[in-house]
Amino acid sequence: MTGASDKARFYLEQSVPELQELERKKIFTKAEITSIAKKRSDFEHKLNARGSQPSDYARYAEYEMNLESLRRKRARRLGVKATEHAGQRRIFFVLDRATKKFHGDLALWMQYIEYARKQKAHKKLNQAFRSVLRLHPTRPELWIYAAKYALEVEGDMMEARSYMQRGLRFCKRSKDLWIEYAKLEMIYIAKIVGRRRILGLDENRTQTPQADMADNPDADIVKLPKITAEDINPDLAQDDSVDQAALQNLNSTPALSGAIPIAVFDAAMKQFPADDLLGERFFDMIVGFEGVPSSKKIAEHIVDTLSAAMPTNPLVASCYIWQPVAEVRATSPDFPRGLGVALDRLDSSAQRVYPRFPLLRRTIDRLMSFLGVQELDPDIRKVLLVTLKSTLGQLQMELEHKTGENGDEVAEVIEKLRSNGLHHFVESTMAWALRIWGKNTRLLTLQGTGAILAQDGDANK
Repeated sequence: MTGASDKARFYLEQSVPELQELERKKIFTKAEITSIAKKRSDFEHKLNARGSQPSDYARYAEYEMNLESLRRKRARRLGVKATEHAGQRRIFFVLDRATKKFHGDLALWMQYIEYARKQKAHKKLNQAFRSVLRLHPTRPELWIYAAKYALEVEGDMMEARSYMQRGLRFCKRSKDLWIEYAKLEMIYIAKIVGRRRILGLDENRTQTPQADMADNPDADIVKLPKITAEDINPDLAQDDSVDQAALQNLNSTPALSGAIPIAVFDAAMKQFPADDLLGERFFDMIVGFEGVPSSKKIAEHIVDTLSAAMPTNPLVASCYIWQPVAEVRATSPDFPRGLGVALDRLDSSAQRVYPRFPLLRRTIDRLMSFLGVQELDPDIRKVLLVTLKSTLGQLQMELEHKTGENGDEVAEVIEKLRSNGLHHFVESTMAWALRIWGKNTRLLTLQGTGAILAQDGDANK
């Protein structure tokens, strides 16, 4: 116990000059300094005694973080300068001791990493990444975090790829890691595309707005000129160092053409053959990158690969059906054409898919997402409502003689119908659902809620 007390006293003595300076500059009162010293003494004795826990270190670090935040606020208000790095140094000292003693505790490591990131202590953060990944190489969330930091904060895609590729050597059975690797590549492509658009590098220099209108004489919108870097700096128009051939070559590089996300998807499907849920996750992630030119090509590759491997799978069929409108906004002029293709695919796929319930369930969700768009064209809304009615009818026929575990999912459909204001569908769906799952708690709760809402509506009339 004496050794623990001596060690605690040694650490406390190191903070005396800092506390004296804070009192001298009137950032803290004498009573507050005494309270701080006592609190630190309690923590240090607890940490240096036998039986200390990770939570003791976490609380000590949290206390020092709050104290440092208060010190900065008071120093700013009083307009005085104090030792800026003393508090940060003490916090890192506590966290260093914590992670050395309890190197298996991920919560302590994450507290360390989050604090270093908040303080923009890049050297400390990189050291923490190296240490925690060496100690916990089979934790995919750590590789994902490190890779995201490398790209989003440091802008180092090579380092981000390195983290992902090393992570996959240790965690090749982690589906999340495969998805996040492909997502990281898509974020990188989106960043490059965005920068090129700002600089005007993706525009055809020989094409004019008038030529665009000539190519589409039936266009019912006015094409406005796009502002590029040449408009801001006319000297760029005379710069021959960037020619169209070079730009076309840049477009064909694996980084922009989508070859890398495709390779990641293919490798993932080799690890998880015939995994329809993983394939669907890849598809949903890719089509979420609206405005990235290569996303359509990647989505088509995913659909083609999945369809070849699982031609009758309902999840694969859902991706195939809705791919034409997956990246098109419901208010876009291209939406009606894409919707027509999607509905044709729905008709042709419905009979060959088994089981049908997952496809019908996803179709209903997709239709309701479109119907939730406020500015939707009235004619398109009518088409979607007719399709929704037909799909709900097919769902009823599919489940009429099955009393499995789909009651909660149908209840979820009813909840979404109600939240979208489709009350005429709610009543009919509730009626046949209760015939099949009359004792389902969730359905009965919804029925009671609906009755209360109806009474409130009548009272307000």
